[in-house]
Amino acid sequence: MNRDHVGAQQAAFDAYHEDPGHRPTMCARFEHNGSPRFLLYAIKRFGFDHDHGFHLDVDLVTDELESGMETIRHRLDEGDTDLVDTDYISVARERAAGARIVAVHPYGRTVGSLVAPDGTAIAGLADLSGHRLGVTRRLDKNWILTRAACREFHGFDPAETATLVEADSRDDLTRMIREGEVDAGFQFWPLVPELTETGPFVEVFPVAELVQRLADTGRKLPIAVFLTGESYLDTHPDAVQGFAAAARDGVDRLLTDDDLWAEIGDRLMRTDDPAVVRAIRDGWRDMAVRDWDEESVDGMYRLFDHLKAVAGAEALGVDGIPDGTLRPDP
Repeated sequence: MNRDHVGAQQAAFDAYHEDPGHRPTMCARFEHNGSPRFLLYAIKRFGFDHDHGFHLDVDLVTDELESGMETIRHRLDEGDTDLVDTDYISVARERAAGARIVAVHPYGRTVGSLVAPDGTAIAGLADLSGHRLGVTRRLDKNWILTRAACREFHGFDPAETATLVEADSRDDLTRMIREGEVDAGFQFWPLVPELTETGPFVEVFPVAELVQRLADTGRKLPIAVFLTGESYLDTHPDAVQGFAAAARDGVDRLLTDDDLWAEIGDRLMRTDDPAVVRAIRDGWRDMAVRDWDEESVDGMYRLFDHLKAVAGAEALGVDGIPDGTLRPDP
């Protein structure tokens, strides 16, 4: 994505950045190619932030967040940013290291799917042995979740029975799948339609299903969460609660309003293929988590334990989830 398109996306948000009035401002800094921007756009497009007593100021960035959690930690701690998103294990890792950050609302099951060519011999988890499997990197959460599920439900570890091939990037993984360098690949969910809607490829299974089975909960379980700094939460608890309410309104709108998705496709996506836009819409609807509660949090702890058993605390970067990391009622 080039910077001109980033500018066009920012302009779509700026059209709804009206005067905050006396409302507290929540500064949101999000990557220009991340799917949370769809939800943030819905919140701004329909004024859900003002409806719930705060002003959401969205700034799309290209490289400020690419250095990872260290940047997020410092920006939240120092008050430059009030809202970002990442996976809850990263939040736990940084909180354990002393960062005063907390997860205050779920985003969704931000995992991917195993994609293979039509006619593949891989029908599910039990068929992974003996195949070349592509991932972006060895510690990709899709791969760790798959290993955990194979160990839990089928009694084998595909790390020992299949050949893992690491790609340099998500784009390179797509190329490897297209060119047959791997028998199947674990691709991030927004990029799956580029394969299944435009070429002879099928989704073998969504990793989100493994998340639910491993967590042993009927609630849709988030992997990614929205987080803020403890200082912002202490100073503006009503704004944080208002964001949770606005996010629920935004999810409700995105779950039902197909015209809104057509608008998002036009203003926030590079593709002009209606089939791909619809597939991303449907993938987002399946991925998004509207709300969470203590049952959800319990499931997130159980899922962490499975991942720790497979990858180890050293690979995850944290031995456990510190108290106060996940706050379903901030």
